[in-house]
Formats: sequence, C-alpha cells, structure tokens
Amino acid sequence: MKQTSAKQPVIYPAPNSDNYSPGAGWTLVWSDEFAGSALDSDKWNNQVMVKPFNNEWQDYHGDPDNAYIDNGYLVIKAIHQGKQHKPRQYTSARLNTAQKATWQYGKFVARIQLPHGPGVWPAFWLLGANIDENGGDVPWPASGEIDIMELYGSRDDSLVEVNMHYDDRGHKSMGAAPYRLEQGIFAEQFHTFELEWNARELIWRVDGNEVTRTAIDKPEMRAFHQPYFILLNLAIGGAWSGKPDPTTAFPALMYVDWVRVYQQQAETAPE
Repeated sequence: MKQTSAKQPVIYPAPNSDNYSPGAGWTLVWSDEFAGSALDSDKWNNQVMVKPFNNEWQDYHGDPDNAYIDNGYLVIKAIHQGKQHKPRQYTSARLNTAQKATWQYGKFVARIQLPHGPGVWPAFWLLGANIDENGGDVPWPASGEIDIMELYGSRDDSLVEVNMHYDDRGHKSMGAAPYRLEQGIFAEQFHTFELEWNARELIWRVDGNEVTRTAIDKPEMRAFHQPYFILLNLAIGGAWSGKPDPTTAFPALMYVDWVRVYQQQAETAPE
C-alpha cells in the first residue's frame, strides 16, 4: 500500500542507533564521517548543473546553503525559492568524488535519512569514472551506472529502488528492483543502503536485507569492470519522480550520517 506521509511529523535528524558492520573480511579503504565543520573539498565536488538531466526542476549551483555539515551529518537541502511549483524554482546539491576517489569493486555503503513528499528524488549511486560528463571520453550509458538507492516521493515514500545501466548496442538496464519497508516511511529513520560489487555480480542490500543481485560476468557487462565514483544528490521533479506540490515539505532534507567504501584484500585499491 502506498505510504506518502508520516504518521507523525518527521524530525531531522532522527534518533540514530547505528550498529552497521560490513562483515568478516572487509577492510575500510575510504570514508567520510562528516566530523568537520564544512564539506571536505578533498573528497567531494559540489557539482554545478543548471537545467540538469531528466527534465528535473532544480538547479545545482554548488551553493553551501544546499550542502553543509550539521553536527556530524552531511545535509543536502532542496530549497523552493519561488511561490510557484514549476521548473527552475528550486535549488539543491549533487555531490560526487569524480577525479578525487574511484574504486573498482568493493562494498559501498551510506547511512541516510531520506526526504519525503511528492516530487522528491534522492539518490546514492555510482558512475563510471570514464564518463564524459566528468572529464572522461565515454558517454552515458556506455560509461555504466549503478543505482544503490533511489526514492520517488510521488510514488511511495516507503519504497526505494535499485538498478544498473549500461550500453550493449543500445541502452540496457537490469530493471528497477524495489525494496519496501514493512512499516513507516524512509524519512522517519536512518537506513543503510549497500552495494556489494565483485567481478562476478552486484548485490544490493537495505538495512542488511538483500534486495536483489545480478551477474556481471558477461562480455556485454564490460562497463562494470572499471573504476567508478560516488554520487549523492537530491533532485526535485523530473521525468521519473513526478511533480512537487503544496503538500511537499520544503526545504526537503537528506541527512547523511556517513559514507564508507570497504574492499577485500584481492580487490582493486582506489585510484
């Protein structure tokens, strides 16, 4: 059943009881615990994109008002700047580690409290480091994309999706796989979103529960055997997320407790 609102007002940040463990055999190779006073520019790019992809309604100006550190959390804030709900009336942030940290294989995990309401589209995902958008020479989707978490507030605030995209003589994808909470919506608590990626397969988990897995040991999956970088963003509106309306709470908030990358000894180290 669709759940698009909380039973009680959502509080940011929510009480946070973190007991995450990557499991045996995994070594932490990169992380951001957001313990400083400002976003770490040695780790993150605050991307500038006006009129971004997918007919989204927000602009990314790289403004610190849209991405900042608050008491140990990264906050990505989507701001409604006008009185009307229409394109170019919103600002938000899209952060990435392009040309600063990339990895081939590993376990990618973030602990996030999501926004809610019609039109919100938060995401935690990976792109191939060779993509032309960020200094490479390969267009999307040939560069490869792995979506670790996407939520479409206009559809269901209690459901997230995972996916992957590539080019095999045309745009191909695994097809979105959903994960639904048994109770409540994702905005009410922090949740862990995890991708385990090795030379054989991709495995997605939410709060330790497996969502799906898919094999990548085929020639057409060559895009998934190269370095990737991390992205975190909060889009508003667009082709997939639906439109915000007067019931959508603004500013829309995405609180990130931490982002971590683990690898096993035989896996490729970050570049």
